[in-house]
Amino acid sequence: MGGTTPAIRGGAARRPDTRRRGAVVAALMLAMALALAALDSTVVSTAVPQIVGDLGGFSVFSWLFSGYLLAVTVSLPVYGKLSDTFGRKPVLVVGAAVFLLGSLLCAAAWNMGALIAFRIVQGLGGGALQGTVQTLAADLYPLAERPKIQSRLSTVWAVSAVAGPGLGGVLAAYADWRWIFLVNLPIGAAALWLVVRHLHEPERRRAPRARVDWAGALAVFACGGVLLTALVQGGVAWPWLSAPSLALFGTGLALAGVVVAVERRAAEPIIPGWVWRRRTIAAVNLALGALGLLMVAPAVFLPTYAQSVLGLAPVAAGFVLSVWTLSWPLSAALSQHVYRRIGFRDTALTGIGLAALILCAFPFLPYPGSWWQPTLLMLLLGGALGLFQLPLIVGVQSTVGWSERGTTTASVLFCRQTGQTVGASLFGAVANGVLAARLGGAGDLDSVTRAWDAGTAPEATRRAIAEAVHAVYLGAACAAALAFLVLLLVAPRRFPVLDD
Repeated sequence: MGGTTPAIRGGAARRPDTRRRGAVVAALMLAMALALAALDSTVVSTAVPQIVGDLGGFSVFSWLFSGYLLAVTVSLPVYGKLSDTFGRKPVLVVGAAVFLLGSLLCAAAWNMGALIAFRIVQGLGGGALQGTVQTLAADLYPLAERPKIQSRLSTVWAVSAVAGPGLGGVLAAYADWRWIFLVNLPIGAAALWLVVRHLHEPERRRAPRARVDWAGALAVFACGGVLLTALVQGGVAWPWLSAPSLALFGTGLALAGVVVAVERRAAEPIIPGWVWRRRTIAAVNLALGALGLLMVAPAVFLPTYAQSVLGLAPVAAGFVLSVWTLSWPLSAALSQHVYRRIGFRDTALTGIGLAALILCAFPFLPYPGSWWQPTLLMLLLGGALGLFQLPLIVGVQSTVGWSERGTTTASVLFCRQTGQTVGASLFGAVANGVLAARLGGAGDLDSVTRAWDAGTAPEATRRAIAEAVHAVYLGAACAAALAFLVLLLVAPRRFPVLDD
C-alpha cells in the first residue's frame, strides 16, 4: 500500500483493472455454477425416468453420478499442479472447453453407455473448473478482501443447490432431458469469453523448461479411480466382502504404493510431500475430509427422512434440506469478523464444535415430529459449517505463495470430495445395518423407502427409517468431533500467513 502516489493518476490507472477484475469474477461465478450444477446429482436425477425411458440402461444409471464424481475427484490434484506450473488461465480455458465438449456430447448420447462415458469427459473438465476457480479467487484478492469473493462463490453454490433440481425437473417435464446439458453451452461460452478477454496473469519467473510429472498424473488417476470405484460400488453393485470389492481394494492399495514410488522420484511431483509435511495444510486437508464425510448425512438421508417419517411431499422435503444453503454463505461472509479477532483455527473450531452439537441434537427430535424441527436444525447447521469451512480455505491459501497455491487448493478440495465418497459408502452401510436389525433383515434403505412410497410399508418401517437416519446423524457428529480434534491437536493456533 506504500504511499499516496498521485491519487488521480493512481485512481485512473486502477479503474480498468477494477473493471477487468469484475469481469473475471463474473466468469468465475459462471464457471462455478456450471461445475456445481453438474456435480449436484439431483439435477440429473430429476430426469432419470425420461433418460432411462429414452436410452435404457436402468441397471447402470447410477454411474451418471458416480462417473462424474470420480472424474472430478481424481483430476483435482493434476489440475492443481498444472496451474502452478503453467498458470491458471490455460488450465481454466482448457477445463472449460473440455466441460463444454462433454456437455455437448452428453446431449448427443445415443445409449446409456455413451452418456456415462461423456459424463466422465464432463467431469474431467469440471475438476479444472472447481480447483482453478478457487485458486484464482485467492490470486485476485488480497487477504483482507478475500472473504468477498469467497462469499460470492458460496452464494453461487447456494443458488445452484436450490435452483438446479427445479430447473432439471422443468426441462425434463416440458422440454427434453438433453436440454439439461445443452443449457451449459451458452453459460460456459460466456464464462470462457470473459476469461480469455479479461484474465491477464502477471509474468512470473518460471523454469526454462517446465517439467510435468505425467507418470505421477497417470498413477494418481489410476489409483484414485480404482479406490473410489470400490467405495462407490461396494455394498451397492456387489457385497463389501465379495471378490470384486476385495480385488479393487487390493489393486488400489498396490497402485497407492506405485504413486508413492513415482512421486518420490519425480522432479516436480503431482502430489508433493510438503502438502502433508506442513502442519497447517495437513490439518486443513484432514478437517475438510471430515467435513465431506459429515455433509453426506443431511444431503443424502434427510430427504428420505422428511418424506418417509414426516410425510412431506418431495418438494417440501427438498426445502427442508435446502435451507442450509441459505445460512451457510451468510455465515461464511460474516466469518471474517470472527477470524480477524480470534484467528482462523479458533473460528473453525467454534464452527465445527457447534456443528457437532447440532448433529447430536437430531436423534432427540420427537417422533414423528413436525417439519420445522429438522428445518431449524439444518438452518443452524449451515451457519455453523459456514463458520468452519471458509476460514480454513482462506487461511490455508494465505500460507502459501502463488507457485504453491494451486496444489494446496486442489489438495483441500480433493480431500473434501474423497470424504463425501467415503461418507456415502460408510453411512449407507450404517443405515442399512440399522434397518436390517430393526426389520429382521427385510431389505436395505432403498427397497424399504420404495415400499413406503408405494404405500405398502407398515408403521414399524417408518420407525426403522427414523432410527436409521438418527444413527447416520450420530455418525456425522463423530466426523465433526474428529475434525475438531484434528484442528485442536494438529493445526497451529496461528496460521503462518504470508504477506500479500
